[in-house]
Amino acid sequence: MQSRDVIIGIDAGTSLIKAVAFTASGRQLADVSLPNAYDAAGAGHVEQDMTRTWTDTVAALRGLSAAVPNLAARVAAIAVTGQGDGTWLIDDNGQPVAPALLWLDSRAGAIVEEIRASDRNAALHRRTGSGLNACQQGPQLAWLQAHAPEIISRAATAFHCKDWLYFLLTGERATDPSEASFSCGNFRTRGFDAETARLIGISDLVRLFPQVVDGVTATHPLNAAAAAEIGLPEGVPVVLGYVDVICAALGAGLYDRALNVGCTIIGSTGMHMRLARSAGDVTLTDEATGYTMPFPVPGHYAQMQSNMAATLNIDWLLDLARDLLASAGVTRSRADLIRGLDENVLQAKPCELLFHPFISDAGERGPFVAHEACAQFLGLRSRHGYWDLMRAVMEGLAFAARDCYAAMGSLPGEVRMTGGAARSRALGAILGATLESDISVCSRGEAGAAGAAMMAGVATGLYPDMAACAEDWVRPYLNTPQAPDSALASRYRQMFPAYVNARLAARPVWKELAALRAGATHV
Repeated sequence: MQSRDVIIGIDAGTSLIKAVAFTASGRQLADVSLPNAYDAAGAGHVEQDMTRTWTDTVAALRGLSAAVPNLAARVAAIAVTGQGDGTWLIDDNGQPVAPALLWLDSRAGAIVEEIRASDRNAALHRRTGSGLNACQQGPQLAWLQAHAPEIISRAATAFHCKDWLYFLLTGERATDPSEASFSCGNFRTRGFDAETARLIGISDLVRLFPQVVDGVTATHPLNAAAAAEIGLPEGVPVVLGYVDVICAALGAGLYDRALNVGCTIIGSTGMHMRLARSAGDVTLTDEATGYTMPFPVPGHYAQMQSNMAATLNIDWLLDLARDLLASAGVTRSRADLIRGLDENVLQAKPCELLFHPFISDAGERGPFVAHEACAQFLGLRSRHGYWDLMRAVMEGLAFAARDCYAAMGSLPGEVRMTGGAARSRALGAILGATLESDISVCSRGEAGAAGAAMMAGVATGLYPDMAACAEDWVRPYLNTPQAPDSALASRYRQMFPAYVNARLAARPVWKELAALRAGATHV
């Protein structure tokens, strides 16, 4: 008889839905991904079809069955995580009442600005441990309450993406501690909070919040309808994972019982995380920025600061070179230019220039909030060339990471690095020296799905606790830590105050530029 030795991790992202099969000891067997488009309808509206999200999840799971021999007989558990924030509403019958509002949706921006300018903001920050943002479900519900009451009147439950999928898999209306605390909750109690709802202005909508289920300790069986659709056995335990960024941090190694570690995800955006081992260990910033979320280890929390743009800065500079080459009739891809990037950056002289990596049109959100923030080079001389600029961009990303970690407390002794740019030797060396931390690159390809599957491994008793699980699922995928270059670390330590002072001094200039640009659009 075939043993049940496979855990399936589902990671429902904004644009991709992934189904990944792992062995019980954490080795990845196969993965299937499908695009999951969203509609940017203008005026800040960014929505996703809830039915299509489920249909694509079904297709991904059926594709996984085709890729893994005898998967139906081998599956031991299914775990689901997904994109955070947003608002996914269903009625009493379990049907969507409207398209889902995604985390990209900004129509609640004015409500957030009003609250952030009031004395309610500090009170909210003390309860949630997170900076208020238009991406969050609380402000989005406030917007719907004010501008789309007909939708609210039909709604019975407010979900997030993964909660919607969990409902269809199990029939349970639930969310997890990370989403509950972040949406409209209290991080200390790891759940929803009536006073937080009052401060946001949605006391009447508390009725929409589902039960909070901790997937480390609780499972629900796969129901008959979902089993028939996805082709897996009814009754298989299903685990509701924490939000995708928490699961990715778990899969990439943020939890280490013995070491003071951080986790940096360098993708289009930059996410920097530290682990707080109790609610009292959480550091709240004066500017009410960043996020605090329960972590899937008893009593633990992940603190996060996020830069709006990370590799987007590198892509911008690469594309300038591509455009110049194209004007001379030479076609090159980003991949072509990246091949020699590390070597050229490492040969460039450090600390020649200062760069603020605020290239995103949305400005910056961590460790400060400034919608008008702009990228800028400082210190340019005629001797500086292209690779000096690229080195400065990487140094700017590293300084931004240090800025974020400093806002959350002491710098970590070791940083586990993952994301699209984690393979860059130059960026790893610069980041390590700037943070004065060892850098260990995580080679795990699907860290989010792996983190959710790790929760299933503990919930179903395959592992006694998360520490034991991490020994099999995380440690083999962490490269040997690389110690920082001490001389380079000393130079970056001296330069970091200039980075901070320059961004503080630039704030009125950013505002002035924004006003001038806004005026130009009306001429």
